Amino acid sequence: MLALIGKRADGPQGRSQRLYSSAEERRVLPRPLRRAVRFCVSLATGRIHIPEHTGTVATFGFFAVVGLYGMSLGGHTQTVAQATTAAAGFAIEDVRVSGNDQTSEIDILQLLGLDGTTSLVALDVDAARRKLSELPWVRYAEVRKVYPKTIEVMLKEREAFGIWQHGSELSLIERNGSIIAPLRDNKFASLPLFVGRDAETAATSFEGEMSAWPELRSRVKAYVRVASRRWDLHLDNGVVLKLPEANVGKALAVLARLEKEQGVLERDVAAVDLRLEDRTTIQLTSGATERRREALEARAKTLKKQGEQL
Repeated sequence: MLALIGKRADGPQGRSQRLYSSAEERRVLPRPLRRAVRFCVSLATGRIHIPEHTGTVATFGFFAVVGLYGMSLGGHTQTVAQATTAAAGFAIEDVRVSGNDQTSEIDILQLLGLDGTTSLVALDVDAARRKLSELPWVRYAEVRKVYPKTIEVMLKEREAFGIWQHGSELSLIERNGSIIAPLRDNKFASLPLFVGRDAETAATSFEGEMSAWPELRSRVKAYVRVASRRWDLHLDNGVVLKLPEANVGKALAVLARLEKEQGVLERDVAAVDLRLEDRTTIQLTSGATERRREALEARAKTLKKQGEQL
């Protein structure tokens, strides 16, 4: 009887219980959690040695991270970094500027905000370059750090080609017509003066045409643009040359012949109209017109008197 009961206990139900218990023993944790669990077990059993002052260091590290995060949110990171590196011996003490013919070094220093406490490490070279490029005379700029206390500023400045008068304003312009800056002094008085709307953009091409007449060009006091189509030349003696819209070279050749044969520009002439190809019109000055009128009246009286005597 006992043997029969033992076999029954060792039947299918007993085998299933043993399989279930062995499966329980073989159950393992997911792979990502194994190392964490083993570390916690080792830490709890004392198998991992923790160095002294680890907690203190971790606390200070935590506060440092919190402080950096706060500075970042408040926008004070640059200020703190500049003050720290400047105090460490990286304050900018020497600024070397080259290529600045029209740009003042004082303007450069003020624009960059260099006050003797600016840190070379914290200086943003790209931002400094962009700021310098905004100066009126600067075409482009290069800024380079030379450690520990020096920066080099290299400028390429724009070149003034002429003076443009628009209304009552006088501005310096480049060869392509771009405005550089307002005219403030007589330093550029020798540059050609272009007057009128669109005169700044058409100045270069017309100057090229005038290069074939150097003697006449040297006498021009102002180039006046008329109706954005043609030019009037105001000479140093007050004579105005009215040029055509096209064939300017041909008109100037006619003027050169008249000047050579009759010295027309040295007479009491107010203007020479060269706009028509088939004829040239000369306008006398008011004084010359008055003298001519008096001469004609005197001649008429003389002729009348001679006629009465006959």
